[in-house]
Amino acid sequence: MRHGDKINNLGRTQSHRKALLNNLASQLITHKRIVTTHAKAKSLRTFVEPLITKSKENTTHQRRIVFSYLQDKQAVAELFDVISPKIAARPGGYTRIIKLGTRVGDNAELAMIELVDFNEIYGKGKGEAKEPAKRTRRAGGGKKKAAAADAAPEAPAAEEKTAE
Repeated sequence: MRHGDKINNLGRTQSHRKALLNNLASQLITHKRIVTTHAKAKSLRTFVEPLITKSKENTTHQRRIVFSYLQDKQAVAELFDVISPKIAARPGGYTRIIKLGTRVGDNAELAMIELVDFNEIYGKGKGEAKEPAKRTRRAGGGKKKAAAADAAPEAPAAEEKTAE
């Protein structure tokens, strides 16, 4: 029985699966989006997102850790030099999986996996490394709502004065 066995083996041995995910991750980092099967895309997401998180800290140690997974100098350089500054403000969720239908030959479910910040259609696309949002555990955010309510009545009053 497979109780508690959460890894998708993808019908491969461990070494073959590791090599597959290394290559898919390198291609995703290089090309920013790839088309593969839905099962491989879901496995790739859990493999590549921790690597992207590691790239936020640009140290020699983190570069060596990521290189030990990817084994591709160009992909590591692309990840740390191009992708990392763009995703610096994002707290997670660096990839998006979009289902594309089925493949003609074997009826496998195809999906496109892409880096979220590199798609100009869905997101802003132009947002470079903003300040990280301050995260609190408070509910509501009363000060912000009160400040917005105070600022809102002043704007229409100013417009009325200019209209007269």
